[in-house]
Amino acid sequence: MNDDVLTVHGGTPLHGSIEVRGAKNFVSKAMVAALLGEEPSRLLNVPQIRDVAVVTGLLELHGVTVCLEDPAVGELHLDPSNVERAAVADIDAHAGSSRIPILFCGPLLHRLGQAFIPDLGGCMIGGRPINYHLEVLRQFGAAVEKKPQGISLTAPQRLQGTKIELPYPSVGSTEQVLLTAVRAEGVTELRNAATEPEIMDLIAVLQKMGAIISVDTDRVIRIEGVDRLGGFVHRSLPDRIEAASWACAALATKGDITVKGARQLEMMTFLNVFRKVGGVLDVRDDGIRFSHPTGSLNSIALETDVHPGFMTDWQQPLVVALTQASGLSIVHETVYENRFGFTRALREMGAQIQLYRECLGRLPCRFGHRNFRHSAVISGPTKLHGADITVPDLRGGFSHLIAALAAEGTSHVRGIGLIDRGYEHFQQKLDALGAQYERSDS
Repeated sequence: MNDDVLTVHGGTPLHGSIEVRGAKNFVSKAMVAALLGEEPSRLLNVPQIRDVAVVTGLLELHGVTVCLEDPAVGELHLDPSNVERAAVADIDAHAGSSRIPILFCGPLLHRLGQAFIPDLGGCMIGGRPINYHLEVLRQFGAAVEKKPQGISLTAPQRLQGTKIELPYPSVGSTEQVLLTAVRAEGVTELRNAATEPEIMDLIAVLQKMGAIISVDTDRVIRIEGVDRLGGFVHRSLPDRIEAASWACAALATKGDITVKGARQLEMMTFLNVFRKVGGVLDVRDDGIRFSHPTGSLNSIALETDVHPGFMTDWQQPLVVALTQASGLSIVHETVYENRFGFTRALREMGAQIQLYRECLGRLPCRFGHRNFRHSAVISGPTKLHGADITVPDLRGGFSHLIAALAAEGTSHVRGIGLIDRGYEHFQQKLDALGAQYERSDS
């Protein structure tokens, strides 16, 4: 699947309307949360993406019944009544396909007293070490043993609430704490927690199940453990990353795209930047319309940050749009140290982008003086031309697709199947927007 090639005939502005559904970075975590309950759950607005299929497979290996009741509205039923231990070989078959298995640890320790996690995959955009996760689980009282095939965890007794302070407000580590603390004995206090909208939606799901969670100021979350959790009925928040990706495609291709399902509340920081660049937006009840201005785009200075800052996943598609802005734009990446690897292909297409080790932002970040090229200077506008491209990761891959759509001539984008991980029916959406392309096996 990842060997698929998209032959893109660029230079045509994208016009039309598409729809985004539930957030990839939330839906898979809510599916895992269903493991904690002793009653069935219903999750609505679920997109048909590969990450959902991966989590479905892992849940089914552990005895959870997963049924897509209504594909049209994305209604997923999850019944954890018969949770059981899965065979190591079966779990290992999913290794490399997703990083989500690490979040199964807490729920499985509560339900079965043991868990096994295979080697983890995911996008190669920088260090996302699982040591945060393992240390968190040890603090709850889990015994962690590294084995050749992966990691074995056991809970000799009921997990205990604890005090945890993360060295960085990691989304994954915050999710791990939430999914583990809700059924641990006693109170858990988490400091320096991530507070992204997807985290708050997960907290809402857990509260519906019977959890007691309070979010205090200064990134402090307190969880009072309970003996039992039930099921939930919940509609996922929309995918703000996908919505922003299509917005950037409108800028880069001089197009006009209405993204149905996009919501202003979770995208306010992006919308401010979109407008500063010169983009035109219209917030509606059913979505947001994004369009290129009649004049030129503006260069900007920007740095990524944890919520409520500018999201790192918005950075890559925006950089493509900034190649068409007048002047010098500066982007300082403070979340993932190697996220500018995707710019190599953009330079081959004619973009003028220079990378720097220095922190070109308001303040030095944790990557400063560590030999990571984590700042970029983009000079524009530059005409992009077609090229042969290989998709490096999910977000970088979609950004390459945007560049190919904006470029003059024909591009061959290889490994396009990776985009299916997080962008639902993206080819049908390209069709709806008038893109010119063909897909084939290489």
